[in-house]
Amino acid sequence: MAVRYAAGVVLAAGAGTRFGMPKVLAAEGEWLAAAVDALHGGGCAEVLVVLGAAQVRVPAPACAVLAPDWAQGLSASLRAGLAAVSRYDVDFAVITVVDTPDVGADVVRRVLDAAATSTSGLARAVFGGRPGHPVVIAGRHWPALTEQLDGDVGAGPFLRARDDVIAVECGDLATGADIDVPQREA
Repeated sequence: MAVRYAAGVVLAAGAGTRFGMPKVLAAEGEWLAAAVDALHGGGCAEVLVVLGAAQVRVPAPACAVLAPDWAQGLSASLRAGLAAVSRYDVDFAVITVVDTPDVGADVVRRVLDAAATSTSGLARAVFGGRPGHPVVIAGRHWPALTEQLDGDVGAGPFLRARDDVIAVECGDLATGADIDVPQREA
């Protein structure tokens, strides 16, 4: 399957309670810029940033999407992102989170290429065998995924319930570390 069009979604709506502030504000916006650059550089013609707890100006070429019910958890953010992506004529949504700043365009491209050449249209980055982001979900799966979303969980349960998700090892390109607490300087 050739990629006709892919749109990226940065999930950045949370309050970051363990982190101490919304992660979209982390590193003076550098994490957000890195996520947008990774998606755009990795093959996403459109990039959407889902906001909620903090409203920020998103870097070009991204567009902001508001998740008004962001406090209900990650499911609300992903639901808002998929609803926004569905307005575009796209084959795939490439979903990532704002708090994996070392994931670059090369990771996005590798995972998107794997999804585009698979029969399932589903792929996720793994780092040393550990599942991470981005995840790529073909448009035909969005209704079923959206139906299952609930609480403070994203696409994980949907992906784990399937045996046709391509695990794409990306540990040679990034750590994929999801930063939940501020890093302390020594």
